[in-house]
Amino acid sequence: MSMTTRVLLGLFLGAAIGLGLAIWAPETAGAAADFVKPIGRLWLNALQMTVVPLVAALVVLGVNTASDAAASGRVARNAIVVFLVLLTLASAFAAFVAPLFLSLLPHDAASVAAFRTAMAPATATAEPTTLGASIAAIIPSNAIAAAAQSAMLPLVVFSMFFGFGLTRIDAGRRARMLELVQGLADVMIVIVHWVLWVAPLGVFALVLAVCAEVGLKTLGALGGYILMQCSLYISVTLMLYVVARVAGGEPFRRFALAILPAQTIAASTQSSLASLPAMIDSARERLGYPLHVTSLVLPMAVSLFRITSPIQYMGVAAFVAWLYGIEVPTMHLVAGIGLAVIISMGSVGLPGQVSFMFTNMPVTQAMGLPVEPLAVLMAVDTIPDVFATVGNVSGGLTATSVVAGHAGEGEERPPAAADAADTG
Repeated sequence: MSMTTRVLLGLFLGAAIGLGLAIWAPETAGAAADFVKPIGRLWLNALQMTVVPLVAALVVLGVNTASDAAASGRVARNAIVVFLVLLTLASAFAAFVAPLFLSLLPHDAASVAAFRTAMAPATATAEPTTLGASIAAIIPSNAIAAAAQSAMLPLVVFSMFFGFGLTRIDAGRRARMLELVQGLADVMIVIVHWVLWVAPLGVFALVLAVCAEVGLKTLGALGGYILMQCSLYISVTLMLYVVARVAGGEPFRRFALAILPAQTIAASTQSSLASLPAMIDSARERLGYPLHVTSLVLPMAVSLFRITSPIQYMGVAAFVAWLYGIEVPTMHLVAGIGLAVIISMGSVGLPGQVSFMFTNMPVTQAMGLPVEPLAVLMAVDTIPDVFATVGNVSGGLTATSVVAGHAGEGEERPPAAADAADTG
């Protein structure tokens, strides 16, 4: 079985047993939940122990990868700027719209309280702080202390300074240091794979505890999460057509028809990398973008740019805040938006469940929210992932459209394939 299949199986078994106990044996449901809670907590702790070194390593590597790409020429620098702008807009959009969407869902106080109890005590809360204190805390006075306290935003800021500092030292020393950092990231990912091997057991325990104590309302909450994420992904994908029209000069119909084959492959494979050949065909043959733009921007997009990533991070954080009834302070929200952009550019290429846990955890923690629900959300994220991949492929082609529109080549573009009798 694939990892996704095994995790979903653990989710379904845990939900079935937990709901069965809640409905037909409520007197034993609480005892069963108490029995399995330590198993879920142990699994979550095993995941969290690798977050700090892995996030620090990924940020350092992401900064240097982006720096190397930007140094390769004007087209690459333009692409980096476009990536950053689109990621920031997507992150801000999700931060604003996700809470509005969740406010429309029924919010039963008793069920939410039981859900929180079943997920184990929260490891963090978003307590309001003064504006000055929030700003001062962004740069850590002690990077090691920030890491020890899992203070993600200060840790990421230090890692960014470290990464940019590496770009200014001797090339040989930089290469050796990056090799060490890459080795650290690789080791953490190996450990994560070991922990995720028992993910079905961890998810089973967590979901069983939640369903046994909360009952059928658990499914309603998770259904709301899935609907929210799918809606956010679809909305941003549609907005990309507007971006391509306004910033790239592409007519809606022409652009939509040209990128449809790549979107179809993205939906079927759920992999941006597997969709790259179709993306190149859409950009070069159907839209007629210059070869040097297409051959540079699209591989960069697959390597550095996933526009739905910050949407996912902010959507997850908004759901956790809604679930726990936490009011996120403005500074925490702004920090989450910025951190979502940074993490998304540094973490492209992480596999499946590894990517979900270790990209959402830093953003959730930086916003002062508990991370316990992430394990359950990871298990149900397979459905939204289809729309996320389509959005990522659409984002890469939109970014290419914007960069090509400002490349100054003045090449005549052929008609879209769907409008031509024969494109050859």
